[in-house]
Amino acid sequence: MEETSTQSFEAWNMWAQYIAYGLAGLSVLILIGHILKLGATGDSKTKYDYINRAEINILMTCSVLLIVGGGFYANSYIAELSILWVGVRLFVTVSMGLIIGVIVQNLLKFYYPFYIEKRLKKLRYQPRISPKTGKAMKLLSEEEEDVYLDEGMQAEEDIFSIDYDVWVDEETGYTKIEKYSGHLHALQCPECNYQTYRVTKEEIMKSPSHTEEGELLKHFECGYCGHKSKKNFKIAMLRDTTAEEGATA
Repeated sequence: MEETSTQSFEAWNMWAQYIAYGLAGLSVLILIGHILKLGATGDSKTKYDYINRAEINILMTCSVLLIVGGGFYANSYIAELSILWVGVRLFVTVSMGLIIGVIVQNLLKFYYPFYIEKRLKKLRYQPRISPKTGKAMKLLSEEEEDVYLDEGMQAEEDIFSIDYDVWVDEETGYTKIEKYSGHLHALQCPECNYQTYRVTKEEIMKSPSHTEEGELLKHFECGYCGHKSKKNFKIAMLRDTTAEEGATA
């Protein structure tokens, strides 16, 4: 009976280690795949979108795999076991896993965005290369880019829901327009200093006209400490397209 019990523990220990190594290996493969994809992506905007959309989720997935694998590995050296020890081991393993998971989640949610924001900003404003000439293109200012945006695009920018970057090859006139979310990323909270300060609501207090600017009220709230605030923004006056068309004609 003791021999059967010992063999049972040996089988469990062996499979627990195999599972731990397998989960750790899968985690490393996912991370390597992510790094290789970043390295193979040459276009700055495509890389920006991929990092923004997937990186934190990928890191969280890798962390969960490592935590679960660590739980199996920590229980792969069993020599003898009673019902009481089963409960104790299960409780300690789950508790430690949850504690480590919460720590990792907080790091990725509250601290990592500071780092990722710097990388995204660098990618967004990194000079674009014209496929026509192979030379660096010029990023237009907010005033200059309006010529290249239609009325719908300008309206999106006016209410800060979308932000457009316009790059122009001054030699050939080739234009590239890139679309970004106007308040996709959290700002640094003035109260707790975490990067968790987001726009929760936008209200147009005064619609713009051809003679007066409009007014937009944005509501901010911190996802960590709950700090709230409001801020007014000006909306540009409407453009008189008929007058511009007449002047052009």
